[in-house]
Amino acid sequence: MGGDGPLKASKASLLELIEDTGAKTFKYLYDFGDGWEHTLKIERVGDPAPGLAYPRLIDAQGRCPPEDVGGPWGYAEFLEAIIDPGHERHAELTEWYGATFDPQSIERDALDSELAKLARRWSRKPAAGRS
Repeated sequence: MGGDGPLKASKASLLELIEDTGAKTFKYLYDFGDGWEHTLKIERVGDPAPGLAYPRLIDAQGRCPPEDVGGPWGYAEFLEAIIDPGHERHAELTEWYGATFDPQSIERDALDSELAKLARRWSRKPAAGRS
């Protein structure tokens, strides 16, 4: 299914990729311009628990970088600048972000809410070609 190069996320499900390729690790490129590359590793696949909606958040570490921060390199500079009032871009970047940014905070409620929306959307779609 995905051996000929990148595959649009809208064209395949994770289950199809696992079944078709046997792969347990995937690279995901978010925002081609900024170069955010994520590695997803499937640790285990189990039967769904009754009464739980999927996908669901099991654990999280740290906070997502702000949108349009300039990719991994821009994010590194952003973090340096916001914690150091003497940094040449401190005023600019703290004004640009417009709020306090704590890279260690986890917005668990917001993440759970977004995953719940996704689960509701996905639950309405019958699995194509599955019996």
